[in-house]
Amino acid sequence: MQIRVARPTDKLDEVVSFYRDGLGLRIIADFKNHSGYSGVMLGSPVDQFHLEFTHAVGGSPCPAPTKDNLLVFYFAEDNVYAAAVQRMKDHGYEPVEAENPYWKGKSYTFEDPDGWRVVIYHGQAFEN
Repeated sequence: MQIRVARPTDKLDEVVSFYRDGLGLRIIADFKNHSGYSGVMLGSPVDQFHLEFTHAVGGSPCPAPTKDNLLVFYFAEDNVYAAAVQRMKDHGYEPVEAENPYWKGKSYTFEDPDGWRVVIYHGQAFEN
């Protein structure tokens, strides 16, 4: 199974920079002016997921829904987690306060240019 998470943005270049430069995802595909839409897909060619961001010629207003709508990236290895957090900071992205106290002390939360939240978590998914 493959998973694509897609959403519109009016800040395509800034959003791509956040996920590519900050999070370290790679551009795996893009398109321009396809039926009035341009877009970029980011991820890894070997992973079964990718993110797609689109922009419509007529505008793509996309307010973030709430501070609890999250995209979570899990980093089990200490050095990989620390490098991911540092890369975000090196690109000028500062952590924001997590809405849910569950994330505090074991992760960093960042907001992308549209205000959507991304969590960089230190550990595995489904830890007890």
